[in-house]
Amino acid sequence: MDKPSSSSRSADRIAVTVRHSGDGHVAEVTVNDRETTTHRVRVSRAERERYGTEDVAELVKRSFEFLLAREPNTSILREFDLSTIERYFPEYARDVRRS
Repeated sequence: MDKPSSSSRSADRIAVTVRHSGDGHVAEVTVNDRETTTHRVRVSRAERERYGTEDVAELVKRSFEFLLAREPNTSILREFDLSTIERYFPEYARDVRRS
């Protein structure tokens, strides 16, 4: 089942649609900025548990807000596993759990 998600702060900037895939989920993300980009993010059950949420769409949206605070959307990988963010930003796990 697809589930769109947005927040008031980023509703017109970040659109997330999530579908089940195997033991996890795949999120399709569109970021509308100077240039519109699309991204595919794989979220395993272990990652969902590690980052502390059942709502995958919300987790991915918060993750993109985290990334966009640090780099333009055109620099974000087009396809990646959620935990890849920690390789580039070690503070990600701590920060995403807080938000």
